[in-house]
Amino acid sequence: MEKVYIGGQAVIEGVMMKNKDQYAIAVRKPDQTIEVKVEDYVALGDQVPFFRIPLVRGVVNFIESLMIGVKTLTYSASFFEEEETEQGAQKVAKKGGESVVMFFTVLFSIILAVGLFILFPAWISEFIRRGIDNNIVVALIEGVIRLVIFLIYVLGISLMNDMKRVFMYHGAEHKTINCLEAGEPLTPENVMKYSRFHKRCGTSFLFIVMIVSILFFMVINVDHAVLRIVLRVLLVPVIAGVSYEFIRLAGRNDSWIIKILSAPGLLVQRLTTREPDEEMLEVAIASVEGVLDWRAYQSQMNREADLNNYE
Repeated sequence: MEKVYIGGQAVIEGVMMKNKDQYAIAVRKPDQTIEVKVEDYVALGDQVPFFRIPLVRGVVNFIESLMIGVKTLTYSASFFEEEETEQGAQKVAKKGGESVVMFFTVLFSIILAVGLFILFPAWISEFIRRGIDNNIVVALIEGVIRLVIFLIYVLGISLMNDMKRVFMYHGAEHKTINCLEAGEPLTPENVMKYSRFHKRCGTSFLFIVMIVSILFFMVINVDHAVLRIVLRVLLVPVIAGVSYEFIRLAGRNDSWIIKILSAPGLLVQRLTTREPDEEMLEVAIASVEGVLDWRAYQSQMNREADLNNYE
């Protein structure tokens, strides 16, 4: 039986879980009941073989994750908006405005990320380059600046009151996936025992992007300042693709070298996750149940493991 690799995301008072061509959003509504919505999603890689090629699939997966993320966040927020706001949003959605808003939100997010984490450090490095005539040293300094900006950004978000509960749900998401992958029944008591950190987390992906960018910019260089800036922008998809392949490998490999390379990203997750309560774990479990019959899955996996041990 093929092993299942579920991914997820914390949303407002809830968790989204994705398994292959389906994703489920579970939200704890103001009346304390749990609403679960399951959506089908055909990935671009399933439609166009080119998008399944290593490196390319990382960029496509990142954009698709952003699209789904914005959509699920909007859906979860709708439970906590005032009635008038919700009705207004529904009217816009009926007119097709939801897709347009989602597109521009994702586009703005990408532009902001490239500007803040790629172009701004590159601009600062141009002043440093005037006093240091060594591309490797300058690239290292630029990389350190990029990492510092990233960590300050993450730290700033983690201190926001509105984000603390989201980060608790983020922790619930990781704990639930860790429990599922360990083969234990998904009960709040079992899930609570597991780590709130996970190697396939998006936080780790972004941190790896920062590290991989240092390596790329140390090796690839041009003499003209404008071309250096343009080159950094053009290399963003390549860097994202390489970073995705590492995260993908890390999620499927428990070797000591992978654990060492994954450790810094897991440390950063201390900022983006919090220990959840049992009610949050119930929401995360409900989200998993929306896309996977985990009881049947774990039963089959355990039977196959017993057969392999017997042989």
